Amino acid sequence: MTAGKGEASMNIDPTMVSEHLKGTLAELLGIRFVEMSSDRVIAEMPIRDDLRTVGGALHGGTLMALADTVGGAATMLNLPPGASTTTLESKTNFFAPGHEGTVRAEALPLHRGKRTMVWQTRVTDETGRLLSQTIQTQMVLSG
Repeated sequence: MTAGKGEASMNIDPTMVSEHLKGTLAELLGIRFVEMSSDRVIAEMPIRDDLRTVGGALHGGTLMALADTVGGAATMLNLPPGASTTTLESKTNFFAPGHEGTVRAEALPLHRGKRTMVWQTRVTDETGRLLSQTIQTQMVLSG
């Protein structure tokens, strides 16, 4: 399921990952993975009333949870056999509010090392407008 250095990126069936995440926050938020490879992960999430702030915008914590989930999934696709991961650090910048429709998160690698991986996740609305960008460091935990 992973591609090492110099190997071609493998595509993963996103429905397998969604099944694996049943009963977790990802399912509660309505996150649906649409594209997965060791080099890029894309997921979508509908904006719902229960995910909004009092002012009507998509809550920043929801955007952060979406980005953390997508970056964590991207890390999982790059782990050596028997290893797991946890988020070590995460920083999010917010650029615009999300109000309607579906948001899209795309995670790309900035660093894939033996002990840590760093992912940049951009969340956009249906028009492609950037809502937030998260850079997170994932620790690689030996099995």
